[in-house]
Amino acid sequence: MTATLLFALFIVAMVIGVPIGAALGLAGTVAIAIANADITWMGLLAVPQNFFAGLGKYTLLAVPMFVLVGSIFDRSGVAARLVNFAVAIVGRGPGMLPLVAIAVAMFLGGISGSGPANAAAVGGVMIAAMRRAGYPPSFSASVVGAAAATDILIPPSVAFIIYSVLVPGASVPALFAAGMVPGVLAGLALIVPAVWMARRHRMGALEADMPRPPLWKSLREASWGLAAPVLILGGMRAGWFTPTEAAVVAVFYGLFVGMVIYRTIHWRDLFDILREAGELSAVILLVVSLAGIFAFSLSTLGVIDPVASAIVNSGLGEYGVLLLLILLLITVGMFLDGISIFLIFVPLLMPIMEHYRWDPVWFGVILTLKVALGQFTPPLAVNLMVSCRIAGVRMESTVRWVWPMLLAMGAVMLLVIAFPPLALWLPARLGY
Repeated sequence: MTATLLFALFIVAMVIGVPIGAALGLAGTVAIAIANADITWMGLLAVPQNFFAGLGKYTLLAVPMFVLVGSIFDRSGVAARLVNFAVAIVGRGPGMLPLVAIAVAMFLGGISGSGPANAAAVGGVMIAAMRRAGYPPSFSASVVGAAAATDILIPPSVAFIIYSVLVPGASVPALFAAGMVPGVLAGLALIVPAVWMARRHRMGALEADMPRPPLWKSLREASWGLAAPVLILGGMRAGWFTPTEAAVVAVFYGLFVGMVIYRTIHWRDLFDILREAGELSAVILLVVSLAGIFAFSLSTLGVIDPVASAIVNSGLGEYGVLLLLILLLITVGMFLDGISIFLIFVPLLMPIMEHYRWDPVWFGVILTLKVALGQFTPPLAVNLMVSCRIAGVRMESTVRWVWPMLLAMGAVMLLVIAFPPLALWLPARLGY
């Protein structure tokens, strides 16, 4: 009865518009209070204890740093220079600007761990350029929103950091390495429908008439941005610093590039950058800490084991259960953001993962691919919210352009399910 109340209260709170973090904390607190009614208020001591326990993890220190990196590179002008360099390589023509948008978003995924920050950085440059070339704003917003979803797969990734906190058997370096190949495949898969739709609907009629940037000049200007992933990922691989320390190094590197090299960031801009990153980081970490209360109530009430046993004994088999979970999470992903999905469902899914002996790193990549799909699946798609705001269009207008790209990334997820070495080969090769 208390378990039913837990989920009912959480769902009702969500329906009436209570923020996800507050809904998790409220439902968990009420369930704990009822379960410990015989010892009065003493049982509620578990609430502040688990609030702190959910937040007091060293790995989470990387989250605000990588969010800050996204804000810095958004303001530094790196995205614009990377776009010029990409256009200089691929040239002009129908479908080339969508290709450039996806390629630049993939590259920025190696700098920032935030999909919305990536959407803002790429969208601020590409949506205006695509509008000038004759692409519909709704199509441009769809391409940018989908392209930015690769950010949480290509390391560094805030989603992988959250997953590593929830699943002890999956380290951050192993997850970062495992996401590389699926992330690149997801980006390549998005290019196919984006270019095909642009050519089929004869978009970008003015693109061929636009000048092509000089190759060597654009390479020189983009070189500082090109070096960022090498510094971050190469430094971690060489053992110079941990993922958390890498985030701090990336912050100072981004400030150096923005303030000294490009001179696009001034001292007066630092307050706005820090405030923007602080607000977003506070939201993420507050949801994480409140979800700790919800997770504790799940384990205390004994909800996890019966649910896991019911799914395992449903007669669907290993792949049937996996397909059921994916369909469930895709449906949920239309309404919840990725981090919330991890915090709510990973504690429930861990017994199932252990029963079928799924590799925790591989399973983390599968879940993150699903989260990436949710980032540009209406009606609640955080990346599309950002790109639609930049393009000045309603999210409903992007549906016709989004679904082919959803199918393309979904095909990559099925490939990783069918061939686990796509995710596990690189971590094994690097010794993780």
